Amino acid sequence: MFRPPAPPPPPPRPAARPWRARLRATAGRLRRAALFAAGVAAALVAVALFNVLEPGPAPITAGAVDQAISSALASQTPGPALSVAAYAAIRPSLVLVRTQEPAPSGEVGSGLGSGVIVDTAGDILTSLHVVADATAIQVTFADGTTSPAQVQTREAAQDIAVLRADQPPATLTPATLGNPSAVRVGSEAYVVGNPFGLTGSLSAGVVSALDRDFQEPDGGPLLHGLIQVDAAVNPGNSGGPLVDRDGRVIGIVTGLINPTPEDVFIGIGFAVPIDVAGGAAGAPQD
Repeated sequence: MFRPPAPPPPPPRPAARPWRARLRATAGRLRRAALFAAGVAAALVAVALFNVLEPGPAPITAGAVDQAISSALASQTPGPALSVAAYAAIRPSLVLVRTQEPAPSGEVGSGLGSGVIVDTAGDILTSLHVVADATAIQVTFADGTTSPAQVQTREAAQDIAVLRADQPPATLTPATLGNPSAVRVGSEAYVVGNPFGLTGSLSAGVVSALDRDFQEPDGGPLLHGLIQVDAAVNPGNSGGPLVDRDGRVIGIVTGLINPTPEDVFIGIGFAVPIDVAGGAAGAPQD
């Protein structure tokens, strides 16, 4: 069988010119670079918009630094001492008591003590031994008002007296009475009065013992259940208030112990608990 011969193969295609291939490659690289640049530009725009919508903190100035330092120092400054608040609370209720009394020479002598207003009627608690022999009594209130005063009540067994001024000031500030039953050995205690005539003086200490007995050297009554303190007590303090850390009256100062002939404080003073002392002025007793 006769077979015709196979047709000849097609002639080879001419190779692409080299410059066209390079052009296409360059165009591809340019497209990729353009896409990258567009992405970078979009990111920069996003950052710029964020900074506009959410501005960063303002720069710190020297004034702001000074203010921060001042605030930090102020927060580290301790508050006022407890004695400051206690004194401020009791001072308006403090009374200076002056007396005239017979002297051994036959002349008229003088005495000095303290007292404290305990009710709106103007009753003044003091120690009985301050006014026991007085022929005349004058009281001076915290606002400077002075007036003659009379003894309303005498409680010799507790060395307590109640005075009433003839001409009290228009405004009376009774002290806040505390609870002696809540006092413990070591509790803060402040004696406020007029030692040696130094009006409105405060001495600070602690309750050093409870339920003490004491008798005045001149043969006065034997007192029981007293509060012992190491806050300074001197002549002129008798009859004044013993107050706690909040300025509440927990006792009435009655005397001091000094084994020498000198009538000055050496570390032990006594006060009648206010629930006992206040009973003379009609306050309820526990």
